[in-house]
Amino acid sequence: MKNNHWVIYFPAFALLTILLFSACDREIPIQADYTDYLYSSMDENGGNWVPVLLTSADEITIPVPEGVQSAGYQNELAEIRQLTQNLNGAQREAIGYWSNNPLLRWSEIALELVAKYNLIPGPNADGTYPLPNPADPSAIPNYPFAHPPYAVRALAYLSVAEFDGLISAWHYKYLYNRPAPGISDPQIIQAYIDNGLPSYPADGAVIAAAARDILTVMFPLEKDYLAEKAEEQMSSLKWAGVNVESDITAGAQIGEAIATIALARAKTDGMSKAQCPKTVSDSIKAAAVARFGWHWDNLEVPVRPVGLCPLFGQVKLWNVPTVEEVRPPLPPSPGSLEVEEDMDLLNYYADNMTTEWRATANFWQDGLGTYTPPGHWNRFAKEYTIKYKLNPIRTARLFAYLNMAMMDAGISCWDTKYYYHYPRPINLMPDYQTIAGTPNFPSYTSGHSVFSAAGAEILTYVFPEEGNLFRNWALEAAVSRVYGGIHWSFDAILGTEEGIACANYSLEVARVDGAD
Repeated sequence: MKNNHWVIYFPAFALLTILLFSACDREIPIQADYTDYLYSSMDENGGNWVPVLLTSADEITIPVPEGVQSAGYQNELAEIRQLTQNLNGAQREAIGYWSNNPLLRWSEIALELVAKYNLIPGPNADGTYPLPNPADPSAIPNYPFAHPPYAVRALAYLSVAEFDGLISAWHYKYLYNRPAPGISDPQIIQAYIDNGLPSYPADGAVIAAAARDILTVMFPLEKDYLAEKAEEQMSSLKWAGVNVESDITAGAQIGEAIATIALARAKTDGMSKAQCPKTVSDSIKAAAVARFGWHWDNLEVPVRPVGLCPLFGQVKLWNVPTVEEVRPPLPPSPGSLEVEEDMDLLNYYADNMTTEWRATANFWQDGLGTYTPPGHWNRFAKEYTIKYKLNPIRTARLFAYLNMAMMDAGISCWDTKYYYHYPRPINLMPDYQTIAGTPNFPSYTSGHSVFSAAGAEILTYVFPEEGNLFRNWALEAAVSRVYGGIHWSFDAILGTEEGIACANYSLEVARVDGAD
């Protein structure tokens, strides 16, 4: 019955969702076409929300700002007045690019970097495989290899730092209530819609400094580029007439401080050991054989000696207590009736491949050179942030919970993959041909399914009006891997359940963080 459901239900479902997606750009990565907008809410109590890494909003301290009548502040206003009245073309372009929710632009930058570095190292002439070296990022192959576990981790640390930084900024904004420059000096014409947000500290500078410092550690070869973008963004705050220099200095101070705290966690979260030596990888396989009597093998030629990140399942979680809490049950044994039925299902898809099924598999592939499945859901988050006109702290909260949930889901998925070490269809079906490249790690459960289900649950929580759409997209992402011959149907079905279970732990935290 289950397999019939997948044969009959998903083709029609996939066609429906493809039609819904017909207006979307299926290329990677894109820059959203948006201008500044009037925030749907101000969240004046945002400084009281519960942060992730900070113990309180005032854990990071900044100076008390000078009064608006002080000589120092009047001099800053004079600088802004002069700048806004003498803008050149490049400055106007920067103002338009960064807009009044620059977190979205930094999300785009992060996705661009993920796609740029999502290139699997190829073999040497002698058949050995080199690995990127964090101690020498410019060596060949360049560091990092931004595969899905690496990508979701980078996005999680970026998002959490931005969220905590803006909670701190909101605390001080409404503690000091310094008005925007244009309020204190009517001769200053602000380039963006005036949302009435207090200007000290500059939330845009918090985002710029935090993003620059987090992404520089994650993508060290991009240090100069990231510094240039952060400098441009912070300068654009003055060119747009929305912040004076002391606003920006204080915001940057918060951003740098929270990035330091976030990176201290990252340094000890276990990711440096995720890509383990062959001896450890072999012991993981042997343990699976001892438990279950089966194992997955890499079928590349030459054979890659170690799968992708066998110990990612041991990386520190955000909100899920332990991987055992969400680990799916034992998959069906190879040779069982259920696996035989799944083989028939995969052969059915291969023998009757339609344009819709192939399009679905291709749209959700998110393979090498793309921003990966977690990046796909960050793109959706950006688009719906714009649609619903979230303010910066609301935006940061969305991205933080989205990426924490997906990172927890990815950790859980990788634990499941290497605990069960389940063979992929090509391991059990001689001469079977997939329509997409087969990943270098075990089959059960499907990473696409786990990431997508977790992402859909967070987006549904934030945008409940769109929940059916998000959850349908997650199901489409799951079945796309079956259409492509990459996964068994139970990889996708149980992976979807796993992703939802992981997301629920983040949602439990979100519901009591003070923002609802």
